[in-house]
Amino acid sequence: MIGRVVLFVSLMTCSVTAFAAESNGDPVSGRAIFQHTCQNCHSVEIGVNKVGPSLWNVVGRVPASVPDYTYSEAMKANKSTWSASNLDAYLADPRGDVHGAKMFFKGLPDFRDRADVIAYLTTLK
Repeated sequence: MIGRVVLFVSLMTCSVTAFAAESNGDPVSGRAIFQHTCQNCHSVEIGVNKVGPSLWNVVGRVPASVPDYTYSEAMKANKSTWSASNLDAYLADPRGDVHGAKMFFKGLPDFRDRADVIAYLTTLK
């Protein structure tokens, strides 16, 4: 019985994570969340870095690859392309996902908010 409960909880956790990463988020809502939560530190303009690097064309980009931005050693060591699922994990808990990252943001705990922000970031091409 305990094994079935553990399996059920594991499957539910995977389902929620997969939903957040692969759902069709709302880019309009994501833009509003970004403006409220992210734009003080991140620009969406090409070549405009703030406290954090520009997030223009971030989806599909290699981490720590924006010119003229000084990344932490932890982010430089992160070689996983910024896919929707990698962004979802990072936005949920930035310092827990990339230990030693400079970003002092606690994360977006709501998977719908993350899906919406990722949908918005996907439009930045």
